[in-house]
Order: sequence, then C-alpha cells, then structure tokens
Amino acid sequence: MSIPDHARTNFQTLLRAATSGDLALMECTEIGTGETRYVICAVGRDGGEFVFTPFGHLADGDPFELYRPPEASA
Repeated sequence: MSIPDHARTNFQTLLRAATSGDLALMECTEIGTGETRYVICAVGRDGGEFVFTPFGHLADGDPFELYRPPEASA
C-alpha cells in the first residue's frame, strides 16, 4: 500500500512544526459525534492572530487495540 502524496505533505508539515516548537494539543469537539477529542495541531500566525491547523486526534484507550500495521508482503 502506498502512502498518498497529500499525507506525505501533511506529515512533513507536522515534522516542521514539531522541530520549530509550533505544535499544540487542543481539546476539540468532533462535529459528527459531539465527542471530545484531543487534537494535535500545528500553530501558525496570520498577522496578530494564531492559526491552528488540525492534523489528527489522539486515540482513546489503547491504540494497539485500534490500529494494526500493514501486512507483510509474501
């Protein structure tokens, strides 16, 4: 399975934000469910205002129970 270009670009942006100390963890409400999520955001500026770009949320509970890596090719 190949990682799409937009995901690679977003990951590079996330790495740059982490390197420069421009990451934030924000408590947000998921629009579809109304649930509280803890969202990793890159922090930028637009003039005197902060701009938060969400990248994803932290997994609730044990992430090893939610995700599995891709299967190895035979």
